[in-house]
Amino acid sequence: MSDFYTLKVKHIKKLTPSSVAITFDIPKDYIQNFQFESGQYITIKKEIKGKELRRAYSISSCPKKDAITIGVKKVDRGGFSDFANSKLQEGDTLEVMPPEGRFTFVTTEAQKNIAAFAAGSGITPIMSIAKTVLDANPKNKFVLVYGNKSEEETMFYTDLVKLQLEYSDRFFIYFTNSETKSESSLFGRIDTSTVNYALKNKHKDVHFDAFYLCGPEPMIHLVTDTLKENDISKDKIHFELFTATEIKDEMPVAANGETQVEVVVDDETFSFTMDKKMIVLDAVLKENIDAPYSCQGGVCSSCIAKVTEGNAEMVQNQILTDGEIEDGFILTCQARALTPTLKIDYDDV
Repeated sequence: MSDFYTLKVKHIKKLTPSSVAITFDIPKDYIQNFQFESGQYITIKKEIKGKELRRAYSISSCPKKDAITIGVKKVDRGGFSDFANSKLQEGDTLEVMPPEGRFTFVTTEAQKNIAAFAAGSGITPIMSIAKTVLDANPKNKFVLVYGNKSEEETMFYTDLVKLQLEYSDRFFIYFTNSETKSESSLFGRIDTSTVNYALKNKHKDVHFDAFYLCGPEPMIHLVTDTLKENDISKDKIHFELFTATEIKDEMPVAANGETQVEVVVDDETFSFTMDKKMIVLDAVLKENIDAPYSCQGGVCSSCIAKVTEGNAEMVQNQILTDGEIEDGFILTCQARALTPTLKIDYDDV
């Protein structure tokens, strides 16, 4: 379930002063393992300064390629994104988990019109989705609103302009910059007026089948609210967060006492006792159990497990549906035990 494969870095391309595109070569023996749907991500494992780090990065390339490309923006000092932007070289190898994730576009023979709203590094999965949409049907249309500080800080800017030239009658992009003004871009952050400008002004006669939102949580909430105000049904709106909200002040008070835990991973069963104040995933990893995880911030879906006995409460949830929660699924990186016993199954997902 949480197997990692050694992949060689085929190419590194500088996208902006603070971001790079990394392309991995996929050996023939691994092709099946690394098949993916547009919008999915991979998890990279790297030891830095004696500490194992796991980071999730969305795939920007098309599923048809025999390689996988991700975009990495430098957001830390001394972490993996810093390493990727300053030290990683072509020919190096990294430990990579096969693609996963639910923020996907699945091709169909039917004509589709798709709109997307992205900010910063949230463009990465949108790149893959846009290419797939445009290639899937010669009548498909794709509208993208993409926010950044400036053109210089716009990831995949050149690639997007090339897409615009190649699909001039079907791919429409509206760059918006919050810190610099340009004749080719809107000015400001993505807000209600930006959403309405794209959908009710420039493309008022287009019926959109789905909307894909990716970036910081405030942007996603704003765009979602605006779409709902325009009578867009919730099932047409798909989103993926690229940063977890700071929630320490909102965290519920943890229960006192201990919980007897039973964990199933890769057909093996482990038992241990944990403090109810601990996060379930933290307790599992403390026992050196090889459970799947990546972001540890409730942003990806790597650590999903099913509660088969007992009960656990999630601090926050931006991924699981109400139906999945009713069926007993939890994000273990966000969950605390509420009962004296808790049994969870990572295999039953």
